Amino acid sequence: MKLLVYGAGVCGTLFAARMHEAGHDVSLLARGERLTALRRHGVQLAEEGGPALKRVPVPVVEHPGGGYDLITVFVRTHQVDAVLESLAGLQGDVLFLLNWAAGPQSLSAVLGHERVLLGFPTTGGTMDGDVVRYRKSNVITRRVTMPIGEPDGRTTPRLVRIVETFRTAGINAKPEPQMDAWLRTHAAFAVPLGQAVHAAGGPAALADDRDAVRDMLRLMRQNLAAMETPPVPRAFAALRTLPQGLLAAVFRLFLKSPTAVHSGLSDLSPATAAELKRLTEQLGATARAR
Repeated sequence: MKLLVYGAGVCGTLFAARMHEAGHDVSLLARGERLTALRRHGVQLAEEGGPALKRVPVPVVEHPGGGYDLITVFVRTHQVDAVLESLAGLQGDVLFLLNWAAGPQSLSAVLGHERVLLGFPTTGGTMDGDVVRYRKSNVITRRVTMPIGEPDGRTTPRLVRIVETFRTAGINAKPEPQMDAWLRTHAAFAVPLGQAVHAAGGPAALADDRDAVRDMLRLMRQNLAAMETPPVPRAFAALRTLPQGLLAAVFRLFLKSPTAVHSGLSDLSPATAAELKRLTEQLGATARAR
């Protein structure tokens, strides 16, 4: 497979490295300081808390080329409009692996409905200078699947082909027939969580603020109640039904865990705030359209 990975943050870098090591023709697109660092040092990976550094010779580009079988987009929500402009003239299917609660229509309007797929990355880690530090694999993380779906929910030959290709590279992908609802559910959950972490100054700091955790849970419940479809996966419905005290205790444990600390939740950058703002706008537009 000839593959362009658009976006060289944590998820894009890890995905590009995995696909390159599986023998695919991969190019990793980066811009600005990240492009400079990658050209100087290459892709550098390290397990969280570990001293060993691994370099993967993934080719790095500044601009898209052509002839791709698949373009995977790993950028923040508020950066998607600029990406669409640069991809409009290219050929190949485009898989958006990112936070997105606005539905596929605006993506299809630029690229064509026949080119667009939706998904969400399940890899995690943090940037340590120019090094991507990824989460340690364990029984739980190995069971987490990366959902990918057609906007209309069909299981098409291209979807099956992409999922199988990712699986052969060790990426635990699966077809998701309700990908749009999945992404909206995730945003309903992730926006209050991200905003609360950002306001507190980090996941561990939020865990110590009981009132802030309760406020976060209240906003999650409001967002889920405003959705026009049931939550996907169904397990998220528990956020609306389980006692708040129990949920608060579970979240406080999670926020102090290595999984939370060594994840995107620890990124308190202005870019994170901008993404949360855009996702909030998308959720609000969806609620107003009901």
